[in-house]
Amino acid sequence: MYNIKDKKGLSITMIFKAQSLNYGEGIGNISELKKLTRGDGSVYTFASRQAIRYDIVRLGNKMFGWNLEVVDKSKGTIQFKDDLTIKDSEEMDLFGYMKTAKNDGSSIRSAAVRLSNAISLEDYKSDMEFLNNKGLADRIGEFPNLANIEQHLSYYTYTITIDLEKVGIDGEIEISNEQKAKRVNELLDVVKVLNREIRGRQENLSPVFVIGGLYNINSPFYLGRIKLNGKNGQFSIDTKMLQDASSLTIGESLIFDDTEIGILENTFKNENELHECFDEKISNIEVFFKNLKDDVNKFYKD
Repeated sequence: MYNIKDKKGLSITMIFKAQSLNYGEGIGNISELKKLTRGDGSVYTFASRQAIRYDIVRLGNKMFGWNLEVVDKSKGTIQFKDDLTIKDSEEMDLFGYMKTAKNDGSSIRSAAVRLSNAISLEDYKSDMEFLNNKGLADRIGEFPNLANIEQHLSYYTYTITIDLEKVGIDGEIEISNEQKAKRVNELLDVVKVLNREIRGRQENLSPVFVIGGLYNINSPFYLGRIKLNGKNGQFSIDTKMLQDASSLTIGESLIFDDTEIGILENTFKNENELHECFDEKISNIEVFFKNLKDDVNKFYKD
């Protein structure tokens, strides 16, 4: 018999569309995007999991008042304060912490929420933008400073997994089930409307496609299973790859049975094909997250 309490792992894989999300060191006056090179020579840009985490926490504070006054440098390095616990900090609870100590050893709490890098689904074609500050220079009769910046507009994909049994528990410390559900659902609300502030721009990281659900184990089932096929300026999601990933079983439980999909209409060319393959599993983005939050509430219900 189906029991929501058996579904201990939450995993969702998303697609969003954005531009130039994360820059590295750069060379001279050239700002370089963070990139990965595949064996076939293709180059993909990415936003690191640390960058995604930063924006989740930033918006968590802005939307829900998550406590960010939790770090100091009293031990010589910037880290979480010794006198604070997961009761005081949603960030420490969801994303873990390490507190160093000279004699008693370090105190470590592993993350309940795991993020992957957000990797582009379209390869980078070496697009470059030329920049200068001519407007300012003209005011004082000076020559402008010049710069070059790499640009990449693409769909990106990343995955979030949450160990629901670990949220709100740290050794002998435990918060109420109501608070556990509240923290997970606030995180889902943040992810639903996520954005990134970078170089004077605000990029929309809100998903146009999301797949996942609550499962018997905590595993990123659809990480690396998202592929886009592009032709004539239109993109299609590879449904065969999604179907194969959904055919995996855990014991006698089929991944497909616990999976739902949310999609922004008129985004992908093969939307009808997706509906044919997944039928009643598909809804819009808002309904997907509402159903997911309802399942989270049921899991933590006393």
